[in-house]
Amino acid sequence: MTADFTLTIYSKLLRRFIETGRKFYTFEEFLQAKDVNLPMIIVRHDVDRRPGNSLMMAQLEHSLGIRGSYYFRIVPESFHVPVIRKIAELGHEIGYHYEDIDLALKAMKREGKDVSKISEAELIDAGFTFFQKNLATVRSVAPVQTICMHGSPLSAYDNKLLWRKYSYKELGLIGEPYYDTDFNQFAYFTDTGRRWNGDKMSVRDKVQSKYSYNFKHTHGFLKEITGMPERIMLTIHPERWSNHPVKWAKELVMQNIKNQVKKIIVARNK
Repeated sequence: MTADFTLTIYSKLLRRFIETGRKFYTFEEFLQAKDVNLPMIIVRHDVDRRPGNSLMMAQLEHSLGIRGSYYFRIVPESFHVPVIRKIAELGHEIGYHYEDIDLALKAMKREGKDVSKISEAELIDAGFTFFQKNLATVRSVAPVQTICMHGSPLSAYDNKLLWRKYSYKELGLIGEPYYDTDFNQFAYFTDTGRRWNGDKMSVRDKVQSKYSYNFKHTHGFLKEITGMPERIMLTIHPERWSNHPVKWAKELVMQNIKNQVKKIIVARNK
């Protein structure tokens, strides 16, 4: 059996979707389409780290005639200008993977503030200031029409907290997947936890949908594609996918450790 979470198996997954006649959309294209053709699939990439992996994945998709949405964090382990530009040149969508509540909180701690005394309103205002600045930075590299929340499992706050007070659409943005997708119309699959049934260890990447599947491995996913709903959204973390044996093994070990930590956090939050 082919090793899971390699670019080889990812290529098989994409080709299998192509065989079913699904049309691929970026998230931006989906939101702007007046008449969405079915069956369809949105491929979303959360670039948490290792941007080089994202470029290899973007090149693979381009070779298959597929355009996806790539959401980059503003932190050094994700935000790599040459990579972002190359991915944009391949025709993929570039978005901002925002975490500005967390960034504002960290800045306050560095300044020596007692964050336990910071009100939620103050934190939201500070976070929105960070958001505007960081969005402008990403937009200086490539056009950005959509954004997507980065969910840090160790944070006490959800970065979507910003939108309790502010509106991202007032900044010329047209959508955010967690707000602008009817997940009862989509089967949603995410490789969170380096598996496809990682909802028990997912802290932030959760949606409410009438569709439910239980695939641990991509091999099981491949077998069931034909009978899946016509609308699908995939969330892929490119750092988890590699054909390099050492990098693949290192990611496997690190993710298994992270999964144990996430299980503890999820249990505490219940």
